[in-house]
Order: sequence, then structure tokens, then C-alpha cells
Amino acid sequence: MTPEFSQIASWLKTDAERLHLLRVLADLHLPDAWLAAGFVRDLVWDRLHGHAESTPLADLDVIYFDATDCRPERDRETEALLAAQAPGWPWSVRNQAAMHLRNDDAPYGDSLDAMRFWVEVESALAARLTADGEIQVVSPFAQEGLFALHLTPNPWRPRPAAFRQRLATKGWLERWPRLQVQEP
Repeated sequence: MTPEFSQIASWLKTDAERLHLLRVLADLHLPDAWLAAGFVRDLVWDRLHGHAESTPLADLDVIYFDATDCRPERDRETEALLAAQAPGWPWSVRNQAAMHLRNDDAPYGDSLDAMRFWVEVESALAARLTADGEIQVVSPFAQEGLFALHLTPNPWRPRPAAFRQRLATKGWLERWPRLQVQEP
């Protein structure tokens, strides 16, 4: 694990709320399942900005990969299961085996491969509990920019309009004013 990912894992271990949510997801035993994007990214930005309280999670992006069952109903059923185990959380579940259709891409190989196509580098980040209870952190990109407080458009699949739209609507620069936008 990279030093950056080790630091993230350490922070996740000390965040009781996030650790609980990782356990809830792990208990479902979904294939190639992760809590992604803001779940991890916001924790890092909060720590680097010295925020005493975690930024409220707008949603809990659960990604998993199961090419044998790509029914949208399965995602809704999984959200209901997660909500029953951890009520009050904004669960958002997406099977990455089907997301290439919505995004007009070639089929993805797994969850990590799917993240290569996300709008920002720093959002393409995920964590999970392994079977032996360890925290695993992954990204298809090197994440030095995350710790340098960069917000970087995806160089693999640039989408400048989507990047600008997300920057305008997410409130990132207001919550984390030291972020430096890396222009597309």
C-alpha cells in the first residue's frame, strides 16, 4: 500500500462512523464492493483542512462489480438492505458491470477499472474492509494530488463540461478553500 493509502486507512480506522459503514457494507458480501468517492476523499480533505468535525456525507457511493446480475432492481434492493442495517444514511449503490452502458464506454473489467472513467482523479478513490478485517484503499490513479489539495480533471477521459459543472454545484471550494483546481 502506498504511504498515502496507508494514511487514509489509518484515518478510516479512527473514524468510528466510517468504520461502522465499512462493516455494514462488508457484511453484505457483494462482489468487488467498495465505499467510494466522497466517503474517502472528503475525509482526507477534512483532515488536511483541520476540520474538527467531518463534513456530512451527501451520499454513500457504493460500487460493486457483478456481471452475472446487472438488474437496476438489484441496486435498489441492495440500498434497502444497507438502509435496514444503517438507517438514515444516503446509500447510493451502482453495479459497475452495467455503468459502461450509461457512460457509453467499453465494458469495465472490475470496480477499479470503472473508476478510471470518473470525472475527477481525487474522486476515483475507494475503501473496503477485507475478509480479515483490514482496510484496503484503492484508486486507478496515483493520489499525490489528493494530499496536495488538488482537484484534477481525469486525464484518461477528459470531460471538461462535467468537471466544471461538478465544481460549480458540489460546494467543494467553499468547504475546503485551500483546494487548488487543476484546469482541464
